[in-house]
Amino acid sequence: MLDIRLIREDRATVERAMALRGIPDALGPVIEADERYRNLLRESEDLRARHNQASKELGRAKEKPQQLLDGLRTMGEQSSELQRAAREAKETLDALLLELPNIPHASVPEGADAAGNVVVRTCGTPRHFDFPPLPHWDIGERLDIIDFARGVKLSGSRFYVLKGLGARLQRALISLMLDLHTKSHGYTEVYLPFMLHKECMVGSGNLPKFADNLYHDAEEDYWFVPTAEVPLTNLHRDEILDGADLPLYYAAYTPCFRREKMAAGKDTRGIKRGHQFDKVELYKYVRPEESDAELDRLVADAEDVLTHLGVPYRVVQLCTGDLGFASCKTFDLEVWAPGSNEWLEVSSCSNCWDFQARRANIRFRPDPNAKPQFPHTLNGSGLALPRVLIAVLENYQQADGSVLVPEVLDRYM
Repeated sequence: MLDIRLIREDRATVERAMALRGIPDALGPVIEADERYRNLLRESEDLRARHNQASKELGRAKEKPQQLLDGLRTMGEQSSELQRAAREAKETLDALLLELPNIPHASVPEGADAAGNVVVRTCGTPRHFDFPPLPHWDIGERLDIIDFARGVKLSGSRFYVLKGLGARLQRALISLMLDLHTKSHGYTEVYLPFMLHKECMVGSGNLPKFADNLYHDAEEDYWFVPTAEVPLTNLHRDEILDGADLPLYYAAYTPCFRREKMAAGKDTRGIKRGHQFDKVELYKYVRPEESDAELDRLVADAEDVLTHLGVPYRVVQLCTGDLGFASCKTFDLEVWAPGSNEWLEVSSCSNCWDFQARRANIRFRPDPNAKPQFPHTLNGSGLALPRVLIAVLENYQQADGSVLVPEVLDRYM
């Protein structure tokens, strides 16, 4: 959530930021709602002060004329009504603020959509095949490790079954990622609930904006995690952290559930896009002055998984028009899939500044006697499956139809 004081004091900067994000007229309703709220609050406070003063004067009076008593009662009723109207105006303002995305970092390239994204670097050389490389859906069916038909039978389109060595490869990749991040990169592993309260979705920025893309149990009012970023954001909701404990690094594996409403016929082959997938998430709570450097470290930690697996990848910086809702700056990691002949995103590493901390009311004290302030939060996939599994199958396929598993996975397989 953006700070309303920033909008009041530097409206032009925020308006330009919203324009860069493709919503040039977003601030109008917010400014109007804020002015209404402040006017009602001011009227309410003035009337309450007059009411209190009149009450004191009446209390000191020896005689209490009915006219004064009636006037005091009327002022009390008017004061209550103004307070109610001010509360409703504040709720309207807060609801509008929840719909505003974060402000892009000054270093983010300008662009209207994904076409404006910038390739920062490419790592590794795509393998030269002396045979036509197959896509993972053909490899999986020939090796009998991916069963598409039974996935559809169980749950419908965009579901599949991993079996035998396919299931083991998925589990091996998750174990490698968790071990690498906890043993080499300093993250604390946490096991999280996969269903959450509505407040958690609001705190992370998923609600109210993206309700249509979330799975919801209406009876119990549980929301299924679209990513571990959501529970990790809310792990310290409504807390004041000790500044001496920052930075905090967390890593978590969860399944992820998303409706993935896509155009008919898009990405229908294979397992790269589905309603359920696995992911290892990385999350950081840091001091504001350290968040830029921490984003670079986060990207490096995610890259390290791909380096260990020995697959070609590239780092892409997202432009203003392609940033995620809560992010001020994002780098995507895309892995090369030779059989599918495309780059597949396996991680988005983002700095969210204080956007999520403000929504979730997470604060820290820089020093024991200092006033609490909002930390910056960062998140990134470390990495997302099944696309990493796709990269392994397609990059390590052999002419005889087999797949040589990267050596780093041997002890897990």
